Amino acid sequence: SFSLTEVTLFIRRLRRKTDLSNMAKTMRTVLNSNSKVSVLQSDLHAVIDQGFLDVPGNLFQNKFRNPEELQNDIELKCLNNLMSLLAPSTDIRVLLNCMSSNLEAFVIQPSRSKEEFRKLASDFQLRWNFLLSAVSKAMTLNYADSFG
Repeated sequence: SFSLTEVTLFIRRLRRKTDLSNMAKTMRTVLNSNSKVSVLQSDLHAVIDQGFLDVPGNLFQNKFRNPEELQNDIELKCLNNLMSLLAPSTDIRVLLNCMSSNLEAFVIQPSRSKEEFRKLASDFQLRWNFLLSAVSKAMTLNYADSFG
């Protein structure tokens, strides 16, 4: 018989795979459209280059007033790396490989122990989610054409 923990972990894995599969389908639809990719590129650059389009109360504006600090931010480097590969008909595997390389360089390689890896991975995931939420919020509040 299975323990409740094993069943819960199995269900979580299935949900993650389903979420990833749905995301991949959505991304393929976007990447196969020249106009959608162009609009998305434009909106993402506007959000980042203009300080998240001056969204009031955005914590990233307070954190990154200095442009040099932006260059040192791992999550923003990852996002910029992904954006540099974003083009019509880009294979989604290219974007996934880019993210894997970023994680290897910024999280896995610098870890000297299991505990340090857990801390770096946890911090990265928290800040990455916060960055994507901030970008999404900026696009929503500024009615970006690509939002949704």
